Amino acid sequence: MTPTPEPSSSAPAQAGALEEEAYAALRHALLFGGFAPGERLSIRGVAARLDLSPMPVRAAIRRLVSEHALDTTPAGTAVVPHLTREQFRELTGLRARLEPHALELAVPHLAEPELAALQGHLETFAAAKAAGDPAATQRADTEFLFTLFRAAHSPLLLGFIESLWLRRGPLFWEARWVLLSTSSLHARHADILAALRDGNVAGASAALADDIERTAEVLLASHPFGA
Repeated sequence: MTPTPEPSSSAPAQAGALEEEAYAALRHALLFGGFAPGERLSIRGVAARLDLSPMPVRAAIRRLVSEHALDTTPAGTAVVPHLTREQFRELTGLRARLEPHALELAVPHLAEPELAALQGHLETFAAAKAAGDPAATQRADTEFLFTLFRAAHSPLLLGFIESLWLRRGPLFWEARWVLLSTSSLHARHADILAALRDGNVAGASAALADDIERTAEVLLASHPFGA
């Protein structure tokens, strides 16, 4: 009798790798202009865009829905959040509490290599802003802050912050030219780094909270929100 072949362990591993690839690609798209607020995401359409099969895309979308990075229609279709003013205010309030807390947790872990990395992100941001490149400015802004958040060594807190950023990402991308042209919004990261180098944790935390709140004020005054 021919022996029954044992199940291959490579198939689940490959499926998991494809799901992670789809998940990472969708997260990047939410942060950097891949989807518009209110856009409905068909599994086949997203799979074709990512050049993946529908199964890992379906799993990745389900993960993002469970993390509140995506909404769903009554029929169960995933949709990119189109935040109302009230939802944006709530999101801003959460960010203004969680992100300074992450910064404070990060401080004991910030040595010269981390501070040098923060300085590098500031310089990249300044060069991108001078070149009028909103995508590069947003990437540098993201890397500056997440260098701090990752240094907190709190996976749970980092996950909460990432979910908020994914949810606000499409709105911030849509408003990228407003944010790029508002020069007063870009000084606070330099203030954060200066305060960290001086050992002024409270000052760095306050500068981050102020940056979040001032950016929100600009958007609330100038950007159309969902109904």
